Amino acid sequence: MEENLRQLSSRATKIIKIALFGPESTGKTTLARQLADYYKTGWVPEFAREYLQEKWETTQQVCDREDMMPIAYGQTKLENERALIANNYLFCDTNLMVTKVFSEVYYNYCDPSLDEAACEHQYDLFFLTDIDVPWEKDDLRDKAEGRESVFAVFKQSLLDNNKPFITLSGDKDLRLKKAISIIDDLTLARELGFSSLDFIQIYEHGIPIKNIQKQLNFFKYGISKVNLVRPATLSNGVLKVSEKGFKENASFFDAHKSNLKLNKFVPASGAASRMFKFLTEFINDFDFENESINAYINRKKANKLAVFIVGMEKFPFFDAIDSKLKAEFAGFDVMDRSLKNYYFIKMLLSSDAFDFANKPKGILPFHKYKTHIATPVEEHLHECTHYSSAINCSNLHFTVSESHQQHFESIINNIKARIEDQAGVAINVSYSYQNESTDTLAVTMKNKPFRDEKGKLVFRPGGHGALIENLNNLDADIVFIKNIDNVIQNNIEKISLYKKGLAGILLALQQEVFRYLSALNSETIQIELVEEMVLFIKEKLCINLREDFYESSFESKVDSLKAALNKPIRVCGMVKNEGEPGGGPFWVRNEQDAISLQIVESSQVDLERDHQKGILNAATHFNPVDLVCGIKNYKNEKFDLPQFVDHNSGFIVEKNTAGKNIKAYELPGLWNGAMANWLTVFVEVPLITFNPVKTVNDLLKPAHQYK
Repeated sequence: MEENLRQLSSRATKIIKIALFGPESTGKTTLARQLADYYKTGWVPEFAREYLQEKWETTQQVCDREDMMPIAYGQTKLENERALIANNYLFCDTNLMVTKVFSEVYYNYCDPSLDEAACEHQYDLFFLTDIDVPWEKDDLRDKAEGRESVFAVFKQSLLDNNKPFITLSGDKDLRLKKAISIIDDLTLARELGFSSLDFIQIYEHGIPIKNIQKQLNFFKYGISKVNLVRPATLSNGVLKVSEKGFKENASFFDAHKSNLKLNKFVPASGAASRMFKFLTEFINDFDFENESINAYINRKKANKLAVFIVGMEKFPFFDAIDSKLKAEFAGFDVMDRSLKNYYFIKMLLSSDAFDFANKPKGILPFHKYKTHIATPVEEHLHECTHYSSAINCSNLHFTVSESHQQHFESIINNIKARIEDQAGVAINVSYSYQNESTDTLAVTMKNKPFRDEKGKLVFRPGGHGALIENLNNLDADIVFIKNIDNVIQNNIEKISLYKKGLAGILLALQQEVFRYLSALNSETIQIELVEEMVLFIKEKLCINLREDFYESSFESKVDSLKAALNKPIRVCGMVKNEGEPGGGPFWVRNEQDAISLQIVESSQVDLERDHQKGILNAATHFNPVDLVCGIKNYKNEKFDLPQFVDHNSGFIVEKNTAGKNIKAYELPGLWNGAMANWLTVFVEVPLITFNPVKTVNDLLKPAHQYK
C-alpha cells in the first residue's frame, strides 16, 4: 500500500466534502449512503472496517496500535480515489481525525505523522453524529459503555482544531432531513463567497442563509421605494369618530372584553442614546478650559442645550443629580453657574454615575409627582389597568434586552403591589428578547461582509421589525401596542377612553369579518351575502378588489373573499400632522398593482421624484404608534404573523462600529412592512394621545409636568 497521507484538496476536485464524524455505532455509514444516494454522488466507506474484518477472520485478533497507520494510509487513498469521480459532493463515512481520536483514546498515543495529517485534512463540514441512536454490536465494535465520554472527546477534537461542525441528532429520517437542509444552505453560502467557518457562525446565529442572500442583494441593488398613490385623509382612508362615538365603542369593548385574552405589548429594548444625543455632543465638544457654556451655545447654535439648562430644575431627575453633586463637590452651591451646569450634564451621562444615555428609556425618571418619581414602566402599569384588563386581571408584555431585564424587574417589584391595590387589578408582567435569528449582516461601505478584529462576521439587531416574532408568540385575542416613551402624566382617563374606543372599533369589525368567513366556509352561501361582503370590504376595510374579481366564477369569488378577509386586523390611531418626523398613513400601490392602506416612513419614499415627494408632503396625519390588533382567526387560532410581512421592504442605515463606517439592514418596521398584509383601519385620535419623549427636553412639555 502506498504510504501517503496527503489529501486531494476540495479546490483541486471542485467538490464539497462532508465528513461524518463520531464514535462507533452512531449512524455514520447509514447517513453517508443516504446522502450519496440523494445527491447522486459517491461516498467513502470506512477502510478500517474491511481491513479489521479481514484481520479478525484470519487471525482472530482485534485492532491494536500498529494498525493505526495502515488504516490511515488506506483511508486517505480511498478518499482520494473517490474524490476524483464524485459529482459535486463527497460524503466520507470517516476520516483521519477519527483515526487520530481512536488512537489517542485507546492507545494513549498518536503517530506524529497521523496527528499532523488529521489536523491538516480539510472538509467543508463535519457532521458530528450524536449518541442518541441504539448501539449495534458486531465483531469489531468495542462496547456500549462509556459512549458519553468518547463522544465528548470527539467533540473536543473538533473544537481544538477549529473544524466547522454541526451536531446531528434524532432518528435516521430526521438526521437525513436536517443534513440535506444544512448541505443545501452550505452550498448557497459557498456560492455567496462565505467560508465554512462563516457558515457555521451564520448557522449558530439561527439566520437562514437565504435571508443573508437577500440582505446582500439589498445592499448591492437597494430596496425598492414604496409607490405612494395619495395620502390617507379624513373620509378617504382615515375614519373620523366623534367623542360620542368613542364612548360608544369603548362601552362595546367593555361589554365584550370578559371573553377575551387581552395583552399590552410595549417595545422597550432600545437605549436612550438619542434622547440625550445633544448633551453627549456637548460633553464631547465643549472646550471646558477656554469657553463658557453660553459661548458654546452661541458657537454651535445649540438651542436644545439652552432649553435644557433653562428648564433644568423642572426635570424629574434634577434633585437626585443635584444632591449627588453637592455630596461630591465641597462648595458646589457657590461654584460658577456655567461650571455647575457642566458638572450636572457630565454626571447625568457619566458611565460611573447616572449613565442615562446608555440605559433603556423605560427605567429612566420621567415624571415627578408629589410623593415619588415615576418611570415609563410605572406609567405603563397604570395604563394597562385602565384599558387592557378584564375580570380584574391585566397582562403587560415588555420586549427588553436581556442585560436590562433585571432593572425592569426591580422597578416593577417595588411598585406593582401598590398599583394593583389602587386599581383592584392583578397585573401579569412578561418579557421577551429580540431573537438573534432576526439579526442582520453588517457590510462595509463597498457592500462586503464586515468582520471584527478576529475575522468573524458582524451581525446587528434587525430593528423593531424583528419584534413581529415576539408579537407572534403572544397568546392573546386583542393586543394593545404602544411605544415605551409615549406615556402621559395627566389625563389617563381620556387616554384610556380612546384606547378602548379603538378596541371597540376593532371588535365590531372583527365580528363582521368572522361572520363572513364562517359563511364562506359553510356548504351553502347566498349570492346576496357575497355582494354584502364586497360592499363591507370596500367601505369598512378600504380594500379595492381586483377588476377581474367581478368577471370570475362564483367559486373564484368565494376564494378571493376568503383570501381578502382571513388576515390579522389592526386599528391604528392617527393624529393630525404637526410636522413631527416619522411615518404617516398613505394609499400605496404594490408590485401586484393592488392598492392598500399602509403606514409609510419618509425614508421609504423616493424623494427625488417630485410627484412622490409631493404626496408625502401632503400628508394630513401622523402615526403615533397607537395600535390595537386582533391576531387570531375566526376559528380562534393564532395567525402566523411572519406570513403577512412584506419581506421585500426594510431600511438600509449607516452606522459606526469601532470607528469604522458600516452599512446595516433593518427589517420591515413593526407597523410598516411587518404588518403590510394585515387588514388595516386608520382612525383619527386627539393629539392628547401622542406624548413621545424623543429628546430629554420633551419632558418639559405640559403632558409630562405635574399639575
